[in-house]
Amino acid sequence: MDTEAQPTERDRSFRPDAPEDTSGRPGPEGRSRSALVSRLTEWLPGGRITLTLLLCLLFLLAVNTFVARPFQIPSGSMEQGLRVGDRVLVNKVAYRFGAGPRRGDVIVFDGTGYFGEADYIKRVVGVGGDHVVCCDGDGRIRVNGRSVDESDFLYPGNSPSTVRFDVVVPDGRLFVLGDHRSDSSDSRDHLGSPGGGMIPVDDVIGRADGIVWPFDHATRLHRPDAYARVPAPEADAAQPAETADDLAEGAAALPAEDAHG
Repeated sequence: MDTEAQPTERDRSFRPDAPEDTSGRPGPEGRSRSALVSRLTEWLPGGRITLTLLLCLLFLLAVNTFVARPFQIPSGSMEQGLRVGDRVLVNKVAYRFGAGPRRGDVIVFDGTGYFGEADYIKRVVGVGGDHVVCCDGDGRIRVNGRSVDESDFLYPGNSPSTVRFDVVVPDGRLFVLGDHRSDSSDSRDHLGSPGGGMIPVDDVIGRADGIVWPFDHATRLHRPDAYARVPAPEADAAQPAETADDLAEGAAALPAEDAHG
């Protein structure tokens, strides 16, 4: 007699319950985020449109504070490249990771205590340790013994400077000039002021990287090649300052390549 239990119809149809698929359902975190967004849109006038605009505003505020900001040109001191009313985009992170301002950079800085209670935009002509002199026998500015041809960006008809100076830029400071030299109040005008007209690097807000408005004048701002051949400041900065007459005589005695470098 066969005593083995035979499965009944009910036994054959029985299957253990499979795990429930919850992959398509939001978890507690997802539900909480969705609920928060829903509450905000219900609370705000305008709902999702207002929330989107607020998020965009917060994003722009963060960018303006930490990354870049627009700056409106207030005067003609940087013509002809930068005109009154132009808006430039100032790169605020350009000098935050070890690199400092370089000769030829157009920078925006806080002039409080040096130039006045405002932000200014000028071109860096000398950095810490540089020996900056006006002028050589051809009327050009010399940096660390090298004459600089600024004709590519100087305002047409302007000389590099009608004010004579002979300075060594302290470490951590900058000697700055406007491109429209006859219409610019810059380091030349503050040589007798506290700091000698030299701007602290710590007061630099950022580097002007491009004109963004008006659109027909929009362009990227490049560092000119005029300062590329200026040597390092160590050897020249240690020498006694030369007079303008000495420089003129030296320029006349130099070979043509050196005199016009």
